[in-house]
Amino acid sequence: MDTLHITVGDLPPECEALREEARAFAREHITKYSRVERAHNWAGRDPDFSRKMGEKGWLGMTWPTDIGGGGKSMLERYVMLEELLAVGAPMGAHWAADRQMGPLLIRYSRDQLAPEIIPQIRRGEAFICIGMSEPDSGSDLASIRTRGTKVEGGWKINGRKVWTSGAHHAHYMVALVRTSERGDDRHAGMSQIFIEMDRPGVTVRPIVSQLGTRIFNEVILDDVFVPDDHLVGEEGKGWSQVINELKYERSGAERFLSSTQLLLEMLDAAEAGNRQQAVAIGKAIARYATLRQMSQGIALMMAEGQDPSLAASIVKDQGALLEQSLPDIAYEVFPDRLGDGSEFDQVLNLVTLAAPSFSLRGGTREILRGIIAKGLGLR
Repeated sequence: MDTLHITVGDLPPECEALREEARAFAREHITKYSRVERAHNWAGRDPDFSRKMGEKGWLGMTWPTDIGGGGKSMLERYVMLEELLAVGAPMGAHWAADRQMGPLLIRYSRDQLAPEIIPQIRRGEAFICIGMSEPDSGSDLASIRTRGTKVEGGWKINGRKVWTSGAHHAHYMVALVRTSERGDDRHAGMSQIFIEMDRPGVTVRPIVSQLGTRIFNEVILDDVFVPDDHLVGEEGKGWSQVINELKYERSGAERFLSSTQLLLEMLDAAEAGNRQQAVAIGKAIARYATLRQMSQGIALMMAEGQDPSLAASIVKDQGALLEQSLPDIAYEVFPDRLGDGSEFDQVLNLVTLAAPSFSLRGGTREILRGIIAKGLGLR
């Protein structure tokens, strides 16, 4: 069996200075949101907050300066996000654009789409959704049926995407489509296409979640025309591009900091001298500390150009387990707070309903553990 070692070092001075700046920003802008609103964390959405982050230079902050990025380090971005996630900042509007779509366009469409789209993302004015899953293609993306057909001057796109987060607010979508037959290689023949959401033929239908909120959508693409330069990267290489993109999706602190409001509620409600509460909360905090060190190490790996895919998969898997355990802790050690209608009770209800999704989003637990086993030489 192979081993994985994640190195964690001390943060440089500029990171600690940024931490204080991020905390001051949070104190100024986060208090207007209720504790229940903050419990939505990075799934919460406030375009005005996104624009304020753009004004701070915190969107696209690690991207190269020659393409309009901020030129900061991955560690600086990690520190900024850690502070804002910990207090439930509503970053859902810009999340996908900043986390993975910007880097995708810079790498694979640097001279075509990036010059127009990157400045919009940096200002907090471009929101992008990701079109991967389909009605019959969830974890098995190789079976996608949405097709891109070559026509004069561009592509005609036909198909359906589901579980598309934020599509009803997005300006753009990057869709994984089949542009040629796959042959013996199930992952061959797929490409990524950039689509403006206001193009003729794009229809967005709501999918109401178990929380009673509209985060997910079905997107129907009916003879949607896009020009040639909207092909992102190389035709037929979409799968390898998606795999590279997922390292950004699975590596961040959001994979264990999306339920921090429930932990804060438990800390506020804990009784002095209650050993059961102290032990239960203390164990959870110890797990948070471990995941924080691992996630910080992944940021360092990315800063040094190393491939963090295996480490990121482990953090996502263990982060989901931790967050899914928080409601159980609350039910066990705070029975007197259940059903009292307090903010504690409301936050607990929200996280309880959301918890099953933690091991689905960004790759199911089964898929992730297969990746981990393969990376460690176990299969």
